[in-house]
Amino acid sequence: MRGKKLALALAVLVSVASLTACGGSKVAESSTNLPTVTGDQGMEPTISAPSGTPPTTLITKDIFEGTGSPAVAESTMTVHYTLMAWSTGKVVESSWASGEPATFPLARVIAGWQQGIPGMKVGGRRLLVIPPDLGYGAAGGGSIGPNETLVFVVDAIAIA
Repeated sequence: MRGKKLALALAVLVSVASLTACGGSKVAESSTNLPTVTGDQGMEPTISAPSGTPPTTLITKDIFEGTGSPAVAESTMTVHYTLMAWSTGKVVESSWASGEPATFPLARVIAGWQQGIPGMKVGGRRLLVIPPDLGYGAAGGGSIGPNETLVFVVDAIAIA
């Protein structure tokens, strides 16, 4: 019995270590329920509303891996994205809704994207949960209120 418990404990530790090493994903605090992302690759995602206390650190989770060369800090990205406000669970902005993907140098976006996008590959989809200090902070911005935790789902279309 003791051997089985030890084997189970080691399996859990290896699983947690693998999750952390795979795509930079981080484990959320226990009082946090991250949104669930569903939908086919290349199609607009569906995102469930988050609940609980928002995380205080950047959370990344690959939904689809993608192929090719990974994005780096100096990359120019073409992406489709959906932005949800943690506090309301409502989609605030979506390039899918506008019908036009966004193109930008990664070095010119919020810190949460600068830290959370590198490593993505074309065809990949990534969930980013960005705390206020890596987003728009106390000032907010546009339709984003002050100190809002941001939930992005990002699909990499092209990387240059």
